[in-house]
Amino acid sequence: MKQDISGAGGAGGRGEGGDGGDENRLIAERRAKLAALRQAGQAFPNDFRRDALAGQLHASFGERSGEWLEANPTRVRVGGRLLFRRVMGKASFAKIGDRTGQIQLYLQQENLGDAYEAFKGWDIGDIIGAAGLLFRTRTGELSVRVDALKLLVKSLRPLPDKWHGLADTETRYRQRYVDLIVSEPTRQVFRTRTRIVRYLRDFLDALDFLEVETPMMQIIPGGAVARPFKTHHNALGIDMYLRIAPELYLKRLIVGGLERVYEINRNFRNEGLSTQHNPEFTMLEAYLAYADYRDLMDWIEKATRGLADTLYGTQRITYQGRAYDLSQPFRRLTVEQAIIEHNPGIDPLSLRDVTFLRKRCEQLGVHFEPGDGAGKLQIELFEKTAEAALLDPTFVHGYPVEVSPLSRPNDADPFIADRFEFFLAGREIANGFSELNDPEEQAARFRLQVARKERGDEEAMFFDADYVRALEYGMPPTAGLGVGIDRLVMFFTDSPSIRDVILFPHMRPETSA
Repeated sequence: MKQDISGAGGAGGRGEGGDGGDENRLIAERRAKLAALRQAGQAFPNDFRRDALAGQLHASFGERSGEWLEANPTRVRVGGRLLFRRVMGKASFAKIGDRTGQIQLYLQQENLGDAYEAFKGWDIGDIIGAAGLLFRTRTGELSVRVDALKLLVKSLRPLPDKWHGLADTETRYRQRYVDLIVSEPTRQVFRTRTRIVRYLRDFLDALDFLEVETPMMQIIPGGAVARPFKTHHNALGIDMYLRIAPELYLKRLIVGGLERVYEINRNFRNEGLSTQHNPEFTMLEAYLAYADYRDLMDWIEKATRGLADTLYGTQRITYQGRAYDLSQPFRRLTVEQAIIEHNPGIDPLSLRDVTFLRKRCEQLGVHFEPGDGAGKLQIELFEKTAEAALLDPTFVHGYPVEVSPLSRPNDADPFIADRFEFFLAGREIANGFSELNDPEEQAARFRLQVARKERGDEEAMFFDADYVRALEYGMPPTAGLGVGIDRLVMFFTDSPSIRDVILFPHMRPETSA
């Protein structure tokens, strides 16, 4: 009898997954086995402790010969999920998987007695513990010659077919736990995600930043132009919002003298679902005093290259079949330059003419509101025609003040702000700017946002009087940055959708059959 969902060890047979009827039958059979285990005693024991992991064994003994292992007997206790088994009369092979990899077990009736007979009735997916001596099989595979064996958890549901895994994308997202069991590439994506976050922490810690935590629930949602989620605090008797960004709280800390702060945490925006958007997502936001937006662009360039080197030892990364050379200087251009470049024949002198911009947007089918000024119309045009074409790493700066309510205006050209966005593979990865620290100008910007909200713009900002009060105490010249962790992970793991890099992405509830 042979069962295998791992592709490991010899020729593979079909797994247990099948159509709904087959699955129901298999579940019923497994429940009957569990019932028998309950009758016999403790069905879910917790008295087995392992002292070795599969990956560690391969690292420590992978180069040792069979003769060396025989001359230096090494006893180990391993545990994990049963992924493969081949029952051959009085001897069998199996493979179990733990968080570090897989290890082969060799089981003999003469060594195990009744436990061997019990093993023959176990199923792929069961969690087992085994103890024995390391040795090499005749084919040279490092294995454990088992002399003690125990069933720890009876799996009631069959794993997917080895050759197909979780072929249905929606099921992969809904049942991530199964996806992680059967897919090493999925596990690797989330290991890489952890390494990316750790690198960014180390990068900022080395620059004397302080990691902090700010409120997830806010009375006034601020720091971004986005529609918030609303909730109610019963004890206080007030409506509150899940934060759309931590920005205004982090800048309050700059006012308080902390000078270099960052936070890596969740933001919540009540927006649509797509390959690039999830309503709950992870952001890095960092703020530092006595710096401007150009310093942040330099940092992003350095950190992106450092990430590539740390993860893969090269600055040439392939994403969705296209090669990206991160060793080359990242391109820098203005919003208006990007519009001109991707709209052949457009008149550069008309890019701040509201009438011209409205006509151009109408020609392209771009929606805009009657009250939108030249700056908002520019961004609508930029997002429609240029953004997706920014494949190689590119900093776009010179964003209009109209769409940058928290950014410092440029000294030479007050139409634009000292702000940039960083694009890679056709999507925005980061947004940064020199912070507006003039309290009177910030109050005026908030009033303009309130006016937009009163006209029906659900993404416009609220007026945050306490933040203005904080600025009135004086915030030093400051630069701030937000980095979309999920999109960064997408690039460095070659993942086409944001759902591939979020363990449990938001989805509609399952409907009953």
